[in-house]
Amino acid sequence: MFKTISIIVVSVSLFGLIVFIIVKNLVKKRIEYYLKLNNKKKTK
Repeated sequence: MFKTISIIVVSVSLFGLIVFIIVKNLVKKRIEYYLKLNNKKKTK
């Protein structure tokens, strides 16, 4: 019973970590893109 619960907890934790890293990278890229757009508008 404990073995099954520990496998579930570990797999959910790994999946959550992977999703967190992917979302963090996507948000970082989007913020950098909008900052570049904002800087281009200011220089014109």
